[in-house]
Amino acid sequence: VYLVESGGGLVQAGDSLRITCEASGSEGRSFATYGMGWFRQAPGREREFVAAISWRGDKLYYSDSVKGRFTLFRKSVENTMSLQMTSLRPEDTAVYYCVVGRPTPNEATLHRGYEYWGQGTQVTVSS
Repeated sequence: VYLVESGGGLVQAGDSLRITCEASGSEGRSFATYGMGWFRQAPGREREFVAAISWRGDKLYYSDSVKGRFTLFRKSVENTMSLQMTSLRPEDTAVYYCVVGRPTPNEATLHRGYEYWGQGTQVTVSS
């Protein structure tokens, strides 16, 4: 399984940015029955949950720190997921990791709910 993140970069506070994750596997494997999401890790801090979507697409989860500013989109047919980030703040600066897995509803915001992790994409927000 390969997860490739793209779209990270350097922006100013208040700007918007979209990061995207594309999942691929052997023989055109589909991830339609997998949940997908994002975690992030800032320097000197633990990795934290950002947002996730259930495999059906009927449940969305957001951390309190990004709720109302970030929006998660998913295209199951294309095995892609995007995170639209608006009103970015310097504290959003982190490496953002795409995750894929089959979490239970109680695990949707937890590391252990996700089996596959991408390499990460850097998002830097200057003040």
